[in-house]
Amino acid sequence: MRKHMVIPDCQVKPDESTEHLKWAAMYAVKHKPDVIVCIGDFFDMPSLSSYDKGKKSFEGRRYKKDIEAGQLAMSVFMNVIIAEQNRNRRNKEKIWKPELHFTLGNHEERILRAVENDAMLEDVLSLADLGLEEYGWEVYPYLQVVNIDGICYSHYFTSGVMGRCVTSARALLGKKMQSCVMGHVQDRDIAYGRRADGKAVTALFSGIFYEHEEDYLTPQTNASWRGIWMLHEVYDGAFDELPVSLNYLRSKYGDV
Repeated sequence: MRKHMVIPDCQVKPDESTEHLKWAAMYAVKHKPDVIVCIGDFFDMPSLSSYDKGKKSFEGRRYKKDIEAGQLAMSVFMNVIIAEQNRNRRNKEKIWKPELHFTLGNHEERILRAVENDAMLEDVLSLADLGLEEYGWEVYPYLQVVNIDGICYSHYFTSGVMGRCVTSARALLGKKMQSCVMGHVQDRDIAYGRRADGKAVTALFSGIFYEHEEDYLTPQTNASWRGIWMLHEVYDGAFDELPVSLNYLRSKYGDV
């Protein structure tokens, strides 16, 4: 049986705190998951947003700044992981080297949409700009499903011929009848079931993992649960989930 750590949507953008990513990495170092899954929308990419283009709030946004902000945030997380691996080498210990899986979200997909909408941007903008492979992440296209130890991961799962996002964990379980973990939705939700053969299945909406507030959300939805997940005893799609809140991580590692 293995252990998975799930990082929900971080939506990193310029001038926002990245300390919580250091805390998440420190938690990972302590608990040594075999697998780390970043569920997508790690980069926010506000300069490529089509929703508020032309509005006053859009002024000053730059692609380069978006990329640099996301890369800096990823380095905050990965530098803690790398430091632990270097410590293992110095002490001649077994090197902890978790699998790193990144399922691209709709915010990273903005790069490909921008190129599709303007051919002049081809060879100018690219997913390679994210720099994820340089840290060893296995990167999966937007909405591709990756099965890891019987759990299906994707930024989100679709329903119906129009491919719209499943609206609840219960609906996800009913549609897929397989253990699934997704992000995208701005809150956590979980549903449990059991197949006819007795196999336990779980559907998990993993919530969000950032400290800032989003302008497009209301005071109520900005109060959504924030944190990471540790999935224990993962085997053939079954697992015991442990939510680890951002508040807990702050209290544990905020002064370190």
